Amino acid sequence: MRLSTVILPIDRWREGGRDKWRRAEELGFHAAYTYDHLSWRTFRDGPWFGAVPTLTAAATATERIRLGTLVTSPNFRHPVTLAKELISLDDVSGGRVTLGIGAGGTGFDATALGQEPWTPRQRADRFGEFVPLLDRLLTEETVSYEGDFYAAHEARGIPGCVQRPRLPFAVAATGPRGMRLAARYGQAWVTTGDPKLYENGTPEQSVHALRGQVERLAEACTEIGRAGTGPEKILLTGFTPEQDRPLDSLDAFVDFAGRHAELGFTELVLHWPIPDSGFAADQKTFERIAMEAPTQLD
Repeated sequence: MRLSTVILPIDRWREGGRDKWRRAEELGFHAAYTYDHLSWRTFRDGPWFGAVPTLTAAATATERIRLGTLVTSPNFRHPVTLAKELISLDDVSGGRVTLGIGAGGTGFDATALGQEPWTPRQRADRFGEFVPLLDRLLTEETVSYEGDFYAAHEARGIPGCVQRPRLPFAVAATGPRGMRLAARYGQAWVTTGDPKLYENGTPEQSVHALRGQVERLAEACTEIGRAGTGPEKILLTGFTPEQDRPLDSLDAFVDFAGRHAELGFTELVLHWPIPDSGFAADQKTFERIAMEAPTQLD
């Protein structure tokens, strides 16, 4: 079981932003991710910086920790320009980048470019084209493509990623089409649990729902002959019925982590504490969990 963190891009780099990423590495986290949004929920009217520039700065401020997005989506991204940014970021980091990628949602990103929000089916259709094209752009030197939603004309991917054949994808998915994409293209799969259980569900119901998701991923892998070698399984915590209560103490977290390790999860991602927000937590307890919990989960 690996522990990682997600650092929301809300701090000016010289006023605490850089320090968080460096501290995440010092604490021994496997990876430090950030959200890839233009703005997000209750943070919309406050500072919010771009994911790729933030990760590029983090790459120069750290040496070992993996870096990535949780998650990038087609809401305001195009595969051609995103691929160029990812190749550059992977180079700057020395091959430490993981791309968390999902179909997108109905939040502020969905309309920021002036478009009407896409329906769930439209998001799934675009995602089904976005991921395979991005895979090609990151593994082939030249790509031409004409699809229903995206196009590329002799797009160059030289020199390619430091990581070969490309940087890993962590595909966020719960539905059947997304699960198939995760099975085919994902080096990892990401979930936040069942959103219907967040406010009124129980931890037991959440575990049951997550077990069902893991089983559906296994079925999707079996369909393409990937049984037994499926993606790593990542749980972005904070959105199950427990919310952030596992961060109340080391024992509470170890109990939470153990129950999810039994489901097959190989990485848990914890939100870096943000005072006076839904991600508020005691910083000292958070850091103790980062340093001590892994040895109790071996």
